[in-house]
Amino acid sequence: MMNLSGVHLNGLRAVEAVARCGSLIKAAEELGVSPSAVSQQINRTEKQLGRTLFERRPSGLVPTEFGAVFTARLSSGFRELAQAVALADDRTSNTLIVSMAPAIAARWLVPRLSRFFSRFPEILIRIDASTQIADLNRSDVDLGIRLGRGRWPGARAELLLPMEIFPVCSPHVARKLKAIPDLAKVWEIRDENSMISWQDWFNAAGVEPVMPIQGASFTDPILCLEAVIAGQGIMLAWQFLAADALADGRLVAPFGIAAPSGLGHYIVTGEDKRASRKVDCFRKWVHEEVSATLANMQSPQVQKLPGRGVQPPLSEL
Repeated sequence: MMNLSGVHLNGLRAVEAVARCGSLIKAAEELGVSPSAVSQQINRTEKQLGRTLFERRPSGLVPTEFGAVFTARLSSGFRELAQAVALADDRTSNTLIVSMAPAIAARWLVPRLSRFFSRFPEILIRIDASTQIADLNRSDVDLGIRLGRGRWPGARAELLLPMEIFPVCSPHVARKLKAIPDLAKVWEIRDENSMISWQDWFNAAGVEPVMPIQGASFTDPILCLEAVIAGQGIMLAWQFLAADALADGRLVAPFGIAAPSGLGHYIVTGEDKRASRKVDCFRKWVHEEVSATLANMQSPQVQKLPGRGVQPPLSEL
């Protein structure tokens, strides 16, 4: 049986990084060395093991059948090592890293964080505000809040809030909107990256489409919301984005109709990671805050329509 001490750790790191990243260049960037150095480490490791780990093709390095099994075990081992080393850092053990979209972080989570700190002063929070999906098994992210249908590879998902969509505008613009056909009189503020559309809302409302005048478009929903609050038009919004502005009167929902989108906001954790107290505390607190947010929205301003919804809460995928 081969002894582990006969194989260099740096070589194993290089092998694992290339298999995971899919290229020498990306692996080299992650490891902070040159591609040639990574290639040399792989060659040395293959000689030490006496097995070929990668096929050399014009398109790059492709794991052999043995190499695929070998590198999968390496990835699991390095994750365990990283988590073991992290235990020595008090800041890491007490810091909860949450990945979520900037719009939800800015418009919903941040205004409520002081309540979390008051209840759990020993837990620090770091928000990774990004639309990119973090690898919850290989990164230091403890928990994510994602929008979708509840199924992501390598993740456990728990439904937090079904996403409902509804038009919002400033009180000034709302004066022009006595009925849905009046939408043709106002400007539409559009989020170019949105996963929802006016057609979804018209279908759920059971009315013929009436499109607003084409107005400004943005690549960020926060900018869309600011434009709408400033009285520049109307937009389709959802609970996390518009709840506080509806509550304090900066926005109104002129038609009082909220339609199901078929999507949901989910709390997501890595299936390879063990549950921790800091994650459990945050999960319970977030559910409480969502319940309070929905209670504040249970008014004549926004009435829910029946229709297709998201899946029930998922604990295992």
